[in-house]
Amino acid sequence: MFEAFIVPDGLDGVRVDRAISTLTALSRADVQRMLTSGLIEVDGRSVTKSTKLGVGQRVTVTGTPAEPGPPGPQPIDLDIRYEDDDVLIVHKPFGLVVHPGAGHVDGTLVNALLAFDPAIADVGQPARPGIVHRLDRDTSGLMMVARSHEAYDGLVKQLKARRVTRGYRSLVWGVLAEARGVIEGPIGRDRARRTRMAVVQDGRPARTHYRVDATSLGGGASELALRLETGRTHQIRVHLASIGHPVVGDPVYGGRRGGDVGDRLRLHSEFLSFAHPVTGETVERFADPPLDFAADKEALGFA
Repeated sequence: MFEAFIVPDGLDGVRVDRAISTLTALSRADVQRMLTSGLIEVDGRSVTKSTKLGVGQRVTVTGTPAEPGPPGPQPIDLDIRYEDDDVLIVHKPFGLVVHPGAGHVDGTLVNALLAFDPAIADVGQPARPGIVHRLDRDTSGLMMVARSHEAYDGLVKQLKARRVTRGYRSLVWGVLAEARGVIEGPIGRDRARRTRMAVVQDGRPARTHYRVDATSLGGGASELALRLETGRTHQIRVHLASIGHPVVGDPVYGGRRGGDVGDRLRLHSEFLSFAHPVTGETVERFADPPLDFAADKEALGFA
């Protein structure tokens, strides 16, 4: 593989990894691995991913990105809420990335799972063993994990058939017009900002059910119980922002309003219910939001 281009006006001041992924078929993860391997040069010199480009510079891309190795075990504490030979339910804390990727090669939930049970390495996809669904890094709460091939296949099928109940709790800005309802809107990549998702005409169908459980004094914020009918990337965050009520603390979709409240995403996976993929028995677990969630409610003026 060999590609070369001169930096145009539109990419002046843009990081090299972002610029190359914009102009080529390479992902940013591919570009970052190639930068580490010295396969990308700017004006004949090796650079890092944080290097910003200038108009008129010559960028050359040689070789093929190396595939990342499989994740390995790391001794990271796990909060396990259900366990048997086939399935785990773990409570993921805020800030923990689910699986390795660009910018997070280790220190993830997957690394912790492999230390807890090395056999999970053979379950599901090699880069994300045991993982059947995800939570965003800054979303806390309950996640299902498969420990066997049978459990993996069964849980994936249940998710596709929308037979898994996933309940969330969130603080959002403002007061919703209706006490309960359904937000519908297809979700896909934001055409203006490719790192974000948005409600777009040609996106994938998405439905989010909500119920208003409380509003703050003065109407500055609401507490919602939510249920996913589909599971698109950033679905709850995108849907709530699309109706003008972004999640408190959301740095991507408009939830940062300044002050001490809203310094992190207030979205929590509080409930899971599914048929055990091997025994068929119903498995249910509930997890209260973190303590600082309650502290934010008080600061926002909830009774």
